[in-house]
Amino acid sequence: MSKIVVVGAVAGGATCASQIRRLDSESEIIIFEKDRDMSFANCALPYYLSNTITEREKVLAYTPDKFFDKKQISVKTYHEVIAINDTKQTVTVKNKNTNESFEESYDYLILSPGCSANRLNFDTDLAFTLRNLEDTDAINSFIDKNNAQKALIVGAGYISLEVLENLYHRGLDITLIHRSEQVNKLMDQDMNQPIFDELKDKHIQYRLNEEIADINGNEITFKSGIKEDYDIIIEGIGTKPNSEFVKSSNVQLDEKGFIPVNDAFQTNINNIYALGDVITSHYRHVDLKANVPLAWGAHRAASIISEQLVGNDNIKFKGYLGSNIVKFFNYTFASVGVKPEELSQFNYKMVETKQGAHAGYYPGNTPLHLRVYFDQDTRKIIRAAAVGQEGADKRIDVLSMAMQNNMTVDELTEFEVAYAPPYSHPKDLINMIGYKAQ
Repeated sequence: MSKIVVVGAVAGGATCASQIRRLDSESEIIIFEKDRDMSFANCALPYYLSNTITEREKVLAYTPDKFFDKKQISVKTYHEVIAINDTKQTVTVKNKNTNESFEESYDYLILSPGCSANRLNFDTDLAFTLRNLEDTDAINSFIDKNNAQKALIVGAGYISLEVLENLYHRGLDITLIHRSEQVNKLMDQDMNQPIFDELKDKHIQYRLNEEIADINGNEITFKSGIKEDYDIIIEGIGTKPNSEFVKSSNVQLDEKGFIPVNDAFQTNINNIYALGDVITSHYRHVDLKANVPLAWGAHRAASIISEQLVGNDNIKFKGYLGSNIVKFFNYTFASVGVKPEELSQFNYKMVETKQGAHAGYYPGNTPLHLRVYFDQDTRKIIRAAAVGQEGADKRIDVLSMAMQNNMTVDELTEFEVAYAPPYSHPKDLINMIGYKAQ
């Protein structure tokens, strides 16, 4: 029987603890979570803002009491781990309710502290980030209490885009600003045009190469010189790893503060593991390091760590493919593989097709843009992207499976599609990519 301490709950830590308990009924497991809630659907938060998801119990999965009753795992919220002594095998924990600190010993330590949202450097009550359910509750409360009508969204990553759409559906008047021209950076920039088409169609103001210069009450002065009043600001300007406390230990961090792990999600200290947004690992299909702060990786890591801790060390992580997807009004933007800026490290060729998502004679057909990058030497697929109102998710999922199995772009001609007029073509877009590559 071991004593396992988990730092951070939610998708990484709570899932990992749950998976360990599934395989190990004896060990003592303690989770320390620095925030209020230990288990919630992070990806649901933007949709909870718009009341697309109305039932709170569907967002808040577990309370500490329910988690203990079901799994015999102790969860202590508002408890922040502030230091690690890997020689003594202890962590220092601060009880945020009492401001008192204590030491907790461990046999195994699992780090899942996640990332924090970057903040603008202004002293204002108008600005919020969206990283957890507490943030969501604060935004909801502020909008209701102040009858907020005008919202400023700062940043154009996928979280900002989701928040923008959902606040629009809630009835707010939205303005989007972004400090560069590079929006939705996981997508090829020339494939992002439907974002701007949707903003124009919905009469949503946006300005690129724009930043906030000053905030005075509700009046915001922009770098461009424009001054406008807003009721609420949502900051979506990236994240940073919550790894400052790790510096007290011998656990290695990279230059950006992320924790490198091996294919068992071990750090450089054998009995300390890490998972979730705070780690760096590697791609599965190419020889590059990868940081992929998305839900699938956290859940996969939780399963692998649990197997490692019960002695099943044959199950290893084979790497990320980086599959990602975002909905923005009527469009879906999806990609898999290396990031656009990483393509320069390869001798690649690009092939693409633009056609209807299903048979042209069947009603409701909409355009779908599918693009694939492949290595000219090996013919292996290194990246794919798809944009459309339907069918983008399906094609990227198929290509993800092809990349997982090291298929060449030429083998896409052999893909046997489940065809009927409402769904596809006899020669699917994926087949056409293969034929065009030849």
